[in-house]
Amino acid sequence: MKTSFESDYNNGAHPLVLQHLFETNTQQSQSYGFDEWSESARGKIRTACKCPDADIFFLVGGTQANATVIDGMLATYEGVIAVQTAHINVHESGAVEASGHKVITLPSHNGKMSAEDLEAWLKAFHADPTLEHMVIPGMVYITFPTELGSVYSAVEIENILSVCRKYDLRLFIDGARLGYGLASKECDFDLAWLAKHCDAFYIGGTKVGALCGEAVVFPNGNAPRHFMNIVKRHGALLAKSRLAGVQFDALFTENLYLRIAKHAIEMAMKVRQLFADASIPLRDSSTNQQFVELSNKQMEQLLEHILFETWEPIDEHHTLCRFVTSWATTDEDIKALSKALQTL
Repeated sequence: MKTSFESDYNNGAHPLVLQHLFETNTQQSQSYGFDEWSESARGKIRTACKCPDADIFFLVGGTQANATVIDGMLATYEGVIAVQTAHINVHESGAVEASGHKVITLPSHNGKMSAEDLEAWLKAFHADPTLEHMVIPGMVYITFPTELGSVYSAVEIENILSVCRKYDLRLFIDGARLGYGLASKECDFDLAWLAKHCDAFYIGGTKVGALCGEAVVFPNGNAPRHFMNIVKRHGALLAKSRLAGVQFDALFTENLYLRIAKHAIEMAMKVRQLFADASIPLRDSSTNQQFVELSNKQMEQLLEHILFETWEPIDEHHTLCRFVTSWATTDEDIKALSKALQTL
């Protein structure tokens, strides 16, 4: 079987998460988020976020989290502003727009949104005399880290939040890979800081050691009215909610969530060094996603030995490819990649 760097969710769960699932498996519990492990996980997440009043909901996956939060926080006539490369705009099959909320796009700067672009767009929008006939922006959506592995600084998020407050917009942060952003050497804040600089965010479990599940956090106890009903309506509610609760209870015990992320990044830096040593160009990324510029011939040769994602064409002869690490990436995987690179 080929060694895979295709994604950070192509393995099962971290052994400690599985152990907690096994240890609690024969115990009975309530359903729909009212089980004891979900309650325990909520307490641990509130402590980590330093938000004792936070509303926390466990949803089945990232697309459901994005679509449900956006639909729940917006009025029927409102849309959400995101960059062109945003997950909700490119890789979620129109899930947000299916609920009636237009995704309004801005230019992407290595995956990031610019506060200056945001304010310029909003200024022009509010100066338009026909805005009564247009979709009203109600939210700004950013990912941390971004789709391209870049990391917002505290100042960049503060600037975006400032524009949101000026124009009465909510700020929602997609944290499908949140752990990898927080563990990045470029990150200059922690989870508690992030929680105080947005209106909602989620902690991704699926990509950071869990079998499935995301923890949606409304840090100020500001969940939309009847949010549980909205979750149910979107098909994002686990009847056997303990599946998510047990996993997040494990992930937020003894800092496992960040330990998983740090390991993946350590492995990603080894991947990065291998390509650098082979004089193969890379895009900037300090997270577990590494984007490599391969010639099409190199790509085809490497695919004979290693699984990875072909991201997008660069030109007629070159392709941008993505290599991703996770809790499950080992030194043996790195050695396999090194051996494969020697065949190019």
